[in-house]
Amino acid sequence: MKKQRLKAVAITTMLSAGALMGSVAMADQSLDAVLKAGQAKTTLAQDSQKRIDRLAQETDDLTQEFKSQNKLIEDLRVFNAQMEKQVAKQLTVVTELEQSIEKVTVIERQIQPLIFRMLDSLEQFVNLDKPFYLDDRKASLDMVRANQDRADISVSEKFRQVLEAYKIESAYGSTISAYKTTLNLDGQDREVNILRVGRISLMYQTTDAQSSGYWDAAQKAWLPLDSSYNSEILKGLKIARDQATKDIMTMPIQAPEAAQ
Repeated sequence: MKKQRLKAVAITTMLSAGALMGSVAMADQSLDAVLKAGQAKTTLAQDSQKRIDRLAQETDDLTQEFKSQNKLIEDLRVFNAQMEKQVAKQLTVVTELEQSIEKVTVIERQIQPLIFRMLDSLEQFVNLDKPFYLDDRKASLDMVRANQDRADISVSEKFRQVLEAYKIESAYGSTISAYKTTLNLDGQDREVNILRVGRISLMYQTTDAQSSGYWDAAQKAWLPLDSSYNSEILKGLKIARDQATKDIMTMPIQAPEAAQ
């Protein structure tokens, strides 16, 4: 009887142990399932977080691009406003230039005849003046006159050249100079030194300093001087060539004539 009880207890214990082992196995399986589920949730949460982070980054990028575009739009507004002001000013300048061009056209029509009158007057003056540097002066006038027909020279430049010619002629009246040339004296060509003292007097002296003379505007001819002028003219020649200091000179001067 006792043995039967022990067997029953042993069987009960074995059954309990088996049940326990089954419970443990089932518990292990449940735990694995829980862990797997938790891992799956964690993975899902991580994926969700990554998507959230990506969306947040995209949102931040869009926000920055929006701000950048807004700043660009504002800059363009400021630029356009400035351009509108500049265009308005340029239109004003264009209008003024058009008006100036019209005035210049009128002035050009008026100034060209003036230039020709000035050239005619200057040419007449040179022909009536004492004959110093005559070839050079006439050549200069011819050049200025020829330039009046050139299309590549502006009217202002043509007028400037005429004024320059007047300036050069005016300067002759307050300067002294000396140069060599050949004159026909008593039917014979002689090499002489010319002394010009402003427009007051124009004299010559042969290279041997033995004969002297002056230009007579009334007779339009070279007339001889007596030998008393030789030393004075020689001194004047040296002064003109910076070979002597400035000094008082005695020279022939024609009395002014009354205007006709």
